[in-house]
Amino acid sequence: MSRIGKLPIALPAGVSVKVDNNVITVKGPKGELSQKFHSDLTVKVEDNHIVVTRPSDDIEHRAQHGLVRALIHNMVVGVSEGFKKEMELVGVGYRATTNGPVLELQLGFSHATYIKFPPEVKVEAKTERNKNPLIIVESCDKQLLGQVCAKIRSLRKPEPYKGKGIKFVGEVIRRKSGKSASAK
Repeated sequence: MSRIGKLPIALPAGVSVKVDNNVITVKGPKGELSQKFHSDLTVKVEDNHIVVTRPSDDIEHRAQHGLVRALIHNMVVGVSEGFKKEMELVGVGYRATTNGPVLELQLGFSHATYIKFPPEVKVEAKTERNKNPLIIVESCDKQLLGQVCAKIRSLRKPEPYKGKGIKFVGEVIRRKSGKSASAK
C-alpha cells in the first residue's frame, strides 16, 4: 500500500468536494479547482475526509494512487489557504512593477519585458530601499503557480559568477570562482 496514497485528506471548514465520473471538484473560499483522475481509482468523501483507494497492487494503480491523493491534497490546501512564492531580482538596475494583471520587468535588456497573468494568479511587486526588488505570486492552483514562476525565472536565470538574475527567496546559488591568475 502506498504510504502517501493511504492517508486520508482532512477537509477544512468551508471546503466542499464533489466527485462525478472521474472528475473531482473542490470549492473553497479562495476559489474552485477541478481535476480528472484515473478511472480505476475510487475517491470517496466520508466524515469530512477524502479517501482514495485502488483496486489492485498493479504497478500502474500503485503509481496513480499516490499521485491522485497528492493532487487532491494540493487542491484542498489551495482553495482553503492558497499558495504563495516570492522571487527576488538580483542585479544593478533590475526593477519590477505591476499594473493590474501585468508585470513589467527591467532586467538589463534594452527594452522592458511585460508578462500578462491569468485571472487565477495574483502578482505583486515590492521595492524597498537598499533591498532587492521582490515579486510575490499567489494562486490557489499549485501547478499554475509553478508554471508562472518558471516563466518569470526563465527570462533571466541566476548566473553562477555574480549571482545576478531572478531567483526564489531563500534559494542558494552555487557560485563559481572567476579566472584565476596564472602562475609563472
